Amino acid sequence: MSLDDVLSRIDADLPAATDRLIELLKIPSISTDPAFKEHCDAAADWLVADLQSLGVDTQKRPTPGHPMVVGHIDGPGPHLLFYGHYDVQPVDPLELWDRDPFDPEIQETPAGKVIRARGASDDKGQLMTFVEACRAWKEVHGSLPCKLTFFFEGEEESGSPSLVPFMEENRDELKSDIALICDTGLFESKVPAITTMLRGLLGEDFTITGPDRDLHSGMYGGIGMNPIRVLTKILAGLHDDTGAITLPGFYDGVTELSDEMRAQWQGLNFDHQTFLGDVGLKAPAGEQDRTPLEQIWSRPTCDVNGIWGGYTGDGFKTVLPSQASAKVSFRLVGQQDPDAIRDAFRHYLESNLPDGFSVEYRTEKGSAASQMSVEDPAFEKARQALSDEWGIPAAYVGCGGSIPIAGFFKEIVDTDAMLIGFGKDDDQIHSPNEKYDMESFHKGIRSWARVLAALS
Repeated sequence: MSLDDVLSRIDADLPAATDRLIELLKIPSISTDPAFKEHCDAAADWLVADLQSLGVDTQKRPTPGHPMVVGHIDGPGPHLLFYGHYDVQPVDPLELWDRDPFDPEIQETPAGKVIRARGASDDKGQLMTFVEACRAWKEVHGSLPCKLTFFFEGEEESGSPSLVPFMEENRDELKSDIALICDTGLFESKVPAITTMLRGLLGEDFTITGPDRDLHSGMYGGIGMNPIRVLTKILAGLHDDTGAITLPGFYDGVTELSDEMRAQWQGLNFDHQTFLGDVGLKAPAGEQDRTPLEQIWSRPTCDVNGIWGGYTGDGFKTVLPSQASAKVSFRLVGQQDPDAIRDAFRHYLESNLPDGFSVEYRTEKGSAASQMSVEDPAFEKARQALSDEWGIPAAYVGCGGSIPIAGFFKEIVDTDAMLIGFGKDDDQIHSPNEKYDMESFHKGIRSWARVLAALS
């Protein structure tokens, strides 16, 4: 029996695989809302039972929050760990959904069949592509092609508060030769991709206070310093006219792309005008000496995510407000140190405050960027496997967002992560009417079967 037998079994079993995904999607495992705690437990129980049906020694492991699902099965060859999450985002605003978000339905669209439900793409559909690939291997060969660990989390959509402690307490159990993560997508919804760069994230939420109360602008305007004026000047100074970030030392640790990676990215023929035009923008706003893909994937950023102060209701309340607030986030790359950048930002902010002004911070610890080395032969084997399935050369890509779990695998259990996903840009994850293309589900299962064969 060969890989072809496994792929044929996947094709024949697709209706049953879809039914299993629908069962899982019916469970409203919203992790951030305590009202859905029992449903999160039910989703974990469902996965435990499903993995056990494959002969995987699986347990639901308690945490201070929602449980982890951990399963092991012996086999030849390398030891692979697969990570996914079974929790989902809240569904609000419910009125914007075309149907019950936990009543999954296969729908015909101009682009083909999709399965529509909360969690269809993020991450239950993606998670089940790997499980179904393992099911087909087991049914055809009677065993799996390598040693596998399954690691499913229930708090990814609510900040993963239990993840790091659990990984630290179970470090030896979670060690593997490589970790596989299925929480990414196809490049421009058509090119299979392995994500090798993830930006880190640092956020600063702060309030500047000047006068000890709101002041009448007729009596104090002119002589009194307005905290909003102070705040906007500080924020405006974070970038120069070329789009570069001005904080001293900000670019320490930023690494340059290799010539090979830059050439591969250029070969993707990314249409930045369409990318921006789709959201009503025209010109790239990042560092002017960098290509659009570099700006998204391999360069750091600084953005103001929110700003408020004073009176914002109808009409006018002519005051100088006592306070002004903002939220500023930094996407980090390479070896940038979140703590050093936080210190630099706070020094910049505080050094630009007028006498008598103060600042209060409300922030959490930042996360560093993750970068995987494609020199590991496993990456090229997996890339070829994806190319064979999709009939398009697979690409190594970056990701503008942050997936902290990839960095945790490296930091805590000294394991590199390989991120392969089959989501599409229009899957509407975190939004009403989330969907997952049936092509992504079907070819995703086939892709993982090929990757398992290649890595084994």
